[in-house]
Amino acid sequence: MTEKNIRKALITGAAGSGGSYLAEYIVKHQPQVEVHGIVRWHSTTSLNNLSAIKDKIKLHDCDLNDFGAVFSVIRNVKPDGVFHLASHANVRSSFDNPQAVLSNNILGTCNLFEAIRLGGIDPMIQLCSTSEVYGQVDPKNVPIREDCPLRPLSPYAVSKAAQDLLGFTYFRSYNMKIIRTRMFAYINPRRDDLFATSFAKQIARIEAGLEKELLHGNLDSVRTMIDVRDAMEAYWVAVIRCKPGEAYNIGGNRSLTVGEFLELLKKQSRVPVKSRVDPALLRPSDVTLQIPCVDKFTKETGWKPKHKFEDSVKHLLEYWRERIAKERK
Repeated sequence: MTEKNIRKALITGAAGSGGSYLAEYIVKHQPQVEVHGIVRWHSTTSLNNLSAIKDKIKLHDCDLNDFGAVFSVIRNVKPDGVFHLASHANVRSSFDNPQAVLSNNILGTCNLFEAIRLGGIDPMIQLCSTSEVYGQVDPKNVPIREDCPLRPLSPYAVSKAAQDLLGFTYFRSYNMKIIRTRMFAYINPRRDDLFATSFAKQIARIEAGLEKELLHGNLDSVRTMIDVRDAMEAYWVAVIRCKPGEAYNIGGNRSLTVGEFLELLKKQSRVPVKSRVDPALLRPSDVTLQIPCVDKFTKETGWKPKHKFEDSVKHLLEYWRERIAKERK
């Protein structure tokens, strides 16, 4: 296995919930790499997630919808590794704001690829896709393989499918070294619109006496969970070991329903937790069966998750207990 040599990495969405963990991983485990990040110039909270490594990463104010700004960053940085994580990623909100999500995610990706192409550089590019592109999968196609048809069921999923297809198009048309990673559900404390994080946040607030009940959407959907720290390491591994032009499923090894995950958190709560369905959290159409086959990725890279599921759940709840405590002070 011949690994690519990455000396200068550029992360889009570097201050986001995933991008910040990726930046932390590279800074800690790949100290030879110069790390750059694109952050939105109009974000007022973008630096919170990067506070621990703010002196070890170079940030560039840039909106991916502004081609001139994107081209300027690419021309100045000249990265040999690009991790494209930036997107509007809230599935439920995408039904209420479809045009904003489609425009941002698709055109921003096109701008990035065009800036790289016209900038005359030839980096390895990891395109962050998602299991949502598969939509509601026929049970006969589970575990889901990379050749499963793309049938997105939300505006967000449509935007990610378009990104995915753009990645393949630029690989075939311009020989750009693009690797598409389709990530399944992860446990990410920094992103509170995910069901797992929302549950942990609400339980921490209930323990603190700030809320009386937990609100949730559909509890019957099946998800396969992975720790975000393992997920971000997998992105790095994908860039240095995977084949350009290919798509790879990435996911954990623990499958359970959303309701079962909620019950796990309830058992760890310090107080009794009442919960009920909030109709506003139900999607017009839902993806209910997300179990991946990750054989292609593991065979290509030798990668395996490092964090135990139970430790990830505990880390998630403790993160929000500490954050709520700080907010109260």
